[in-house]
Amino acid sequence: MRNFLMTILLATSLNVAAQDSTYSVNSYLNEGMKAPNTHHIGDAWLNFLTQADEDFTYNITQAKFAANATLDWHKHSTPQVLIVTEGTGYYQEKGKEAIKIKKGDVIKCDKDVEHWHTSSANSMVSYIAIYGSSPTVWTEKLTLDYYNKIARQLGDK
Repeated sequence: MRNFLMTILLATSLNVAAQDSTYSVNSYLNEGMKAPNTHHIGDAWLNFLTQADEDFTYNITQAKFAANATLDWHKHSTPQVLIVTEGTGYYQEKGKEAIKIKKGDVIKCDKDVEHWHTSSANSMVSYIAIYGSSPTVWTEKLTLDYYNKIARQLGDK
């Protein structure tokens, strides 16, 4: 009987130890996959850190844009938070002036507000985006002419 109990205890502890290896761990330090040029011009990489599900209704994605890249105007049906982790970029909401964003900045964009965010003309930018599970709504193309105008206004060209 004693050997039987020891076997059960050992098997139970091995089962608990085996459960430790089921964690889902990602790193924002990984570059991710090169994004297809669907809604941007230039080089961009996406690293999907977490994806929304029935228990956690937000996506967390790291995006990295090479210098002088653009991202089209878009909006989300939930608020979006951007946490800039590296470099310098631009951010603009429809009807407002564009601003420079840099490492350490945290920007909250309200739901259904058209906006764009990308790298500056002279620097790459990397940020972590937190947004709801609904798909992004792409509203209009951000032209190179407009991007270059913003870059000049912000002193980068």
